[in-house]
Amino acid sequence: MNNPHQSHPATPVAMFKSLWGNRQLIWQMTRREIDGRYRGSMIGLAWSFITPILMLLVYTFVFSVVFKARWNVGGDESKTDFAIILFAGMIVFNLFAEIINRAPGLVTTNVNYVKKVVFPLEILPGVALGSALFHSLISLFVLLLAQFILNRSLPWTIIFFPLVLLPLIFFCMGIAWLLSAIGVFIRDVGQVTGLLTTILMFMSAVFYPLSALPEEYQFWLGLNPLVLIITESRKVLILGESPDWITLVVASFVSLAIAFAGFWWFQKVRKGFADVI
Repeated sequence: MNNPHQSHPATPVAMFKSLWGNRQLIWQMTRREIDGRYRGSMIGLAWSFITPILMLLVYTFVFSVVFKARWNVGGDESKTDFAIILFAGMIVFNLFAEIINRAPGLVTTNVNYVKKVVFPLEILPGVALGSALFHSLISLFVLLLAQFILNRSLPWTIIFFPLVLLPLIFFCMGIAWLLSAIGVFIRDVGQVTGLLTTILMFMSAVFYPLSALPEEYQFWLGLNPLVLIITESRKVLILGESPDWITLVVASFVSLAIAFAGFWWFQKVRKGFADVI
């Protein structure tokens, strides 16, 4: 029987050691979660293709037809160009939103892991990340396929996309550890994260370029870490430009610090989970 009140290592080495040492368990739980999400559905996994495409069509119609929004990337910009650029931003934002919105309930929805068995609770955000990455990969495939059909080519810079996502992955893991721990003690956190991610969707340059804003707002909006990742993602996926390596390196180190801070907090307070759940 596991002692739920025992202390757990909270060092950077322990963080990487736990994730790497439990990689097979994370993989198995991620697969089970994905299978469970679509089990019993008539078209099953196809929903992971259909949902983002339908949302893309709705957003494209509203912003490019109703509001006549444009990205001003040069040349004769068509609605399909707008759709592709918009979709690239949606992929990044949806990855972030899925992890953050699930984070507050990661521990409270797995009570048995807290009380009854020896289980590395700290990998739960990794499982949420794996599931979110799976759906992001499907959306990325749809994006690249549409881009190839429309333009007959793909920029070689797409190989940099995993590196562009790296700071976001570290950042999401840190926030997920933090929120999953707080969510055990304060159940309202889930409501707050849902509201904040909705606000962030319109404050992260998903539906418009940062340059479209007045200069006095560009600086403040640029402080949103999602803006950097979305902007750099569009560079490598669509525009064929290399990312800003210096900025990404700095962002990676900052995100690593956030990841460790979230892990440290999770490990320090987890001994109190069993008393609350």
